[in-house]
Amino acid sequence: MQAAENISQQLSGVLQSLPYVSPEVWLTVLLILVIVTDLLFGKTSAWICRTLAAVGMAFVLFNCLQQLHLVTHEGKFLFGGMLLLHKTAVVFKSFIDVFAIVLILYVKQDKKFNSHKKGLSDLYTIVIASVLGLHLMVMAVNLLTVYTAIEMVSLASYLLVAYHTESGLGSGAGLKYVLFGAASSAVMLYGISLIYALTGSLNYFGSNLLTGLAANPTVAVVAIVLMLVGIGFKLSFIPMHFWVPDVYQGAPTPVTAYLSTLPKIAGFAMLINFLTPFVFSAGWHAFDFRLTLSVIGIITMIAGNFAAVWQTNIKRLLAYSSIGHTGFALMALVTFTNQGISALVFYLVAYAIANIAALMLVSWFGNVAGTEDIDGYKGLGLRHPAAGVCFIIILISLTGIPVSAGFNAKLLVFSSVYAVYEETKSLPLLLLLITGAVTTVISLFYYIKVPLNLFLRKGNGEKAFHDTRSSTGLLSIILFLTALTLALGLFPNLLAGLL
Repeated sequence: MQAAENISQQLSGVLQSLPYVSPEVWLTVLLILVIVTDLLFGKTSAWICRTLAAVGMAFVLFNCLQQLHLVTHEGKFLFGGMLLLHKTAVVFKSFIDVFAIVLILYVKQDKKFNSHKKGLSDLYTIVIASVLGLHLMVMAVNLLTVYTAIEMVSLASYLLVAYHTESGLGSGAGLKYVLFGAASSAVMLYGISLIYALTGSLNYFGSNLLTGLAANPTVAVVAIVLMLVGIGFKLSFIPMHFWVPDVYQGAPTPVTAYLSTLPKIAGFAMLINFLTPFVFSAGWHAFDFRLTLSVIGIITMIAGNFAAVWQTNIKRLLAYSSIGHTGFALMALVTFTNQGISALVFYLVAYAIANIAALMLVSWFGNVAGTEDIDGYKGLGLRHPAAGVCFIIILISLTGIPVSAGFNAKLLVFSSVYAVYEETKSLPLLLLLITGAVTTVISLFYYIKVPLNLFLRKGNGEKAFHDTRSSTGLLSIILFLTALTLALGLFPNLLAGLL
């Protein structure tokens, strides 16, 4: 009798939770529809699958935005505490959906991907499956759900990286990503097992989580570090960054755009959920998250930006730049304030817009000139001024120079960190501010290589340029993202008002 009542209560809880996961339900339906469409129409279904995926993702985005009125005041625990839906989670999911739509449209415009013998129908299926995993990462507050969501995204990412491997570099990138991903997952799983052994709970907000960890602080610290290793793989902060340069360079450029943005956004949302019970507990002193993440942020900013200075391949340069941006984003996170979280979201959105646009320009110039080497860009800006000017504006945003979205994003991050520093006089925060300012200046030294080659250096002899007509659609998306970057630079409240 008691068992029947428990089952009835669990079913009731599941039914009550369903309205709060309507975007995820529709993502599942969309995934099935795209798979069936691919099976029915074969290789000729690519344009149908693409249209269905883009329209379906727009509908999912609409459902996400509808959730804002459900969680205006407080979060909602779902499925017995497995997931937590709150306003910040809805915002993160919405931006993931927006950028997923952009990437779905981008894939068709990349010549290498578009000429792939396997077709692109399967690719759209993988992207939708990964977005479902990213949604779960954003909401997960149970260690089992966290691990499941990460593995969903990881498996999809492995397939995307290895989807188009026409060279040994691409195959090596896929293998390296799988090996590093499997190792980080195993380490994280061991950390989860330690936490469960100490507390008997997998829930972040379980009543006995902190007391169980505090009873054995040494093992608790080890478990937390192992958890951070798994999260760090998705965020690619030091020392979990080794896979980034080779994978970003070897993967198809649209996949690089995906890896450098969407998992990073979801990873920060997951890290926020993980830190919340520890940071806001007055009795927790076993592990200093602010000091640890500050040190990681400082080293990540320094390593990423200095390594980027020496790069000659544009995708490797953007890979190391991405590592540096992760360190900068950690600055906002370690404030543990609402202002800091809002600054983090603004920064991630501004970064994602600029980074996706930059990699689209890499594809565009690759279509035009057939190269990813920065030296191969010599004189291209004079031949193709629209794309060249867009590249300059996008790099200005990545650097953080007025009047771009990147400038406002960095200003918000600096302001949030300085506000907390004034209250606490924390040395790690001061060092973060100094490092952030210095590495911003350093980033000028490697970003400036691109406009110098585009406009101020001439190519050696005559060069055969490819037809640009097939790249018109890609350039249209680039122009839109560039305009959006300038709009958020001139009118930051367009985005800040939503946070």
